[in-house]
Amino acid sequence: MKKVAFITLGCKVNQYETNSMIEQFIKKGYMVVEADKKADIYIVNTCTVTNISDRKSRQMLRRVKQIEPQAIVVACGCYVQVAKEELEKMEEIDLVLGNNEKKNIVQAVENYIEKKEKNIEIADVMSQKEYVELGETTYTEKTRAVIKVQDGCDRFCTYCIIPYARGRVRSRNPKIVIEEIQKIAQKGIKEVVITGIHIASYGKDFKEKYGLIDLLEEINKVEGIERIRLGSIEPLLITEEFVKRLSKLEKICHHFHLSLQSGCDETLKRMNRRYTCQEFKEIVKRLRNTYKDVILTTDIIVRIPTRNRRRI
Repeated sequence: MKKVAFITLGCKVNQYETNSMIEQFIKKGYMVVEADKKADIYIVNTCTVTNISDRKSRQMLRRVKQIEPQAIVVACGCYVQVAKEELEKMEEIDLVLGNNEKKNIVQAVENYIEKKEKNIEIADVMSQKEYVELGETTYTEKTRAVIKVQDGCDRFCTYCIIPYARGRVRSRNPKIVIEEIQKIAQKGIKEVVITGIHIASYGKDFKEKYGLIDLLEEINKVEGIERIRLGSIEPLLITEEFVKRLSKLEKICHHFHLSLQSGCDETLKRMNRRYTCQEFKEIVKRLRNTYKDVILTTDIIVRIPTRNRRRI
């Protein structure tokens, strides 16, 4: 039985996609081992949100080859999507797969085992118009399950490379989301984390009017699920109507991560964040008035680059 190990860098979306890939390998009879153990195959799910994550991605790809020089090393994920030329030069890597290619990762690995030829498969995510399913994902090592509901981002903040690594907004079919959560609940998992690249945009690409709050109302009905936690959300999502409907969902955790990024209106404008500090304060007040026990967290960028948007 061949052994496969995974290293995941970056966000909860990457964690969800790693869980999907793990499930694919398990179904094919592979044994999943810890990343610091010797394995036949190492999958590094990379991140590119900052130059530090780029460097960590390269370091991990080199490190696993040192653990087992004869192992097959696979690079996939966001750094792969935007740094094809850099990864082509790395001798440690045997397979390079973009984000969309994760759905066929087992087949790609088995093709390499058969042919022993370095292969690079990276589709143009900017032309992708529909959500790419990675297959049923109910695997998790934790007491909560991460659920990916959408991919891509149309915001194009001036400092951010993620739209170029993930493409435009593509929302997942709500029926498939609910079915996946129902199967997770049947496994005894009681908490789900709703995540995506920009979950506030969920549903904007649907022909019919259907948004994140509609999906959350359906998830709230799933038997066995006791807690629904939201991943990082766009502050502008928190309208009076959204909060009014959200407050009626008893399973929603009262923790909201709102990415502020800067406390300066001029900087927010340069960042293309589309809200002001005053609007952010009003959003926070709205949540505090609705949930007396609310917990709020945020992100702050200490400076914004002027030339290279990737280097934060």
